[in-house]
Amino acid sequence: MDLDAFDELLTPRGQRALAEAVELVGTDPVAAATRLRRTYDAALTSAALTQAGLRERARAKFGEDAGRMYFTPHGLEQSTRTEVAEHRARHLTEPRPGTPPPADTPPADALLTDAPPADVPPHGPGAPPHGLGLTDAPLRGLRVVDACCGIGGDFLALARAGCAVAAVDTDPLTVAVARANADALGLGDRVTVSVGDAAEVRPEEYDVLFADPARRTSRGRTFDPMAYSPPWPVVLDLLSRASRACVKVAPGIPYEFIPEGAEAEWVSYKGEVKEAALWTGQEGAGRRAILLPGGHTLTATGAEATVGPAGRYVYEPDGAAIRAHLVGEVSEIVNGRLLDPMIAYITGDDPIDTPWASRYEIEDVLPFSGKKLRAALRERRVGNVTIKKRGSAVDIERLRSDLRLNGEKSATIILTRILDKPSVIICDTSPPA
Repeated sequence: MDLDAFDELLTPRGQRALAEAVELVGTDPVAAATRLRRTYDAALTSAALTQAGLRERARAKFGEDAGRMYFTPHGLEQSTRTEVAEHRARHLTEPRPGTPPPADTPPADALLTDAPPADVPPHGPGAPPHGLGLTDAPLRGLRVVDACCGIGGDFLALARAGCAVAAVDTDPLTVAVARANADALGLGDRVTVSVGDAAEVRPEEYDVLFADPARRTSRGRTFDPMAYSPPWPVVLDLLSRASRACVKVAPGIPYEFIPEGAEAEWVSYKGEVKEAALWTGQEGAGRRAILLPGGHTLTATGAEATVGPAGRYVYEPDGAAIRAHLVGEVSEIVNGRLLDPMIAYITGDDPIDTPWASRYEIEDVLPFSGKKLRAALRERRVGNVTIKKRGSAVDIERLRSDLRLNGEKSATIILTRILDKPSVIICDTSPPA
């Protein structure tokens, strides 16, 4: 889908094509294309079907909003899940002690004009002016510049929280999609989106800098901040000039890339680590983990976990706590100890409930041997097994095949190292739920 096709998609005719394409989601793609081609040309048919498919995929991240939004494949992949974006917006807009209230009207934005750039067409009849200067928006709220806005997942949450957002992206199609999303969700008066280079953003003219550098190259996803777009030196320069900032990064960011004085936050949603963010201009620095949707927060206290023998239970810390190097804090919560000093499995004697770790009751701990494990599971009549591992080189799918289990019970097994010895922990042998 190119910019011209997207622009046509926003016309009344394009909206009809999109509505028909949405009704065809899940049907045979060839038949769907053939049906639309009876009324629409090939370019509009392709754009409508692509957009309908992206909307369906986007429901996992954006819920009901996805049915009104627009996407690009890359933009959807990198975009922030609504619950995470809302968490950040709340954190950003919470009043801080000693902070004066924001001005009623933000000053003129030097990056943006009162008309859309020539290379990004308006979005159809009746659409509000996309280049509306922030001085024309009678809003009371933080002035935020979104330096790499993508399709707008983050600025939508910021605008809903009352912020006035100036957003830029280098790709004209992505900018058009972002503008359409602001309009579709009734936020066009709070957001101004322009084609621009993040390196040219002037964060010192805003209350807050937000940046979500692209983490994909022509070879796929990258975990090297130097390969981000914009690259890490540009991000650091923006941070150095911002009075307050939030930069979204990959959860696996090497700690040496975290700027001194920044607060690093890892976010887990329903047990899966989604992303990390670096905050500057905050009160204090350090590491924290966030669990959503519950909103639980765990911060570094300096707790250090001891190492000891297996107890009655094994605890698996949430990934956000592990990424934030807060395993010691989790161990303290469950009165536990590490099975191995280098691996984030905690053992304990008490059944303590905490959102920060999953608990399994230990039935046996064995030196790892595929043959001995198979015999132990068959003796327990285990036919269904959940396999977890950390610190083990064992191929899980091959092991599952080699076990050749047949029984009426279920078990969880954990492949790990205990004091540097390959081991397996058999847990929770019970009839299937």
